Amino acid sequence: MREKWNVRNNKKGYLKIHIAVNVKGKKILSIKVTDEHVHDSKALPILVNDVIKSDKVTAIGKLFADGANDSNDIFRYLTDNGIMPCIKVRKNSRVRWKKGNILRNLLVLAQKEDFQKWKESIIYGQRWITETQCLRV
Repeated sequence: MREKWNVRNNKKGYLKIHIAVNVKGKKILSIKVTDEHVHDSKALPILVNDVIKSDKVTAIGKLFADGANDSNDIFRYLTDNGIMPCIKVRKNSRVRWKKGNILRNLLVLAQKEDFQKWKESIIYGQRWITETQCLRV
């Protein structure tokens, strides 16, 4: 492990597994293994690209993700690819009309108004299917 991931100090370090799962079929569509220094928001576009470019015809309608993916760059990337972002924004998120992504701004407003209603309207609980698939990897 130390040689492969070039860990030089006495801390062991750890690996992160990023996966994209079809929540309806509960199938893993893409997987990426990184070290602890790769942020989730950097791995997400790679996973989405893998799914888009795969031989199987898989249309991504919605993308469920946690607050680690709450950034204007991610929202811009998803909307550019015709994917509806269903991402829990951070608690201290603010609307930025001039610089921010319009969909992110709308999510901030909806979640601040009534988070439970937003969660139920998009069926955000389906995100946990991805978490359970990690146990099977």
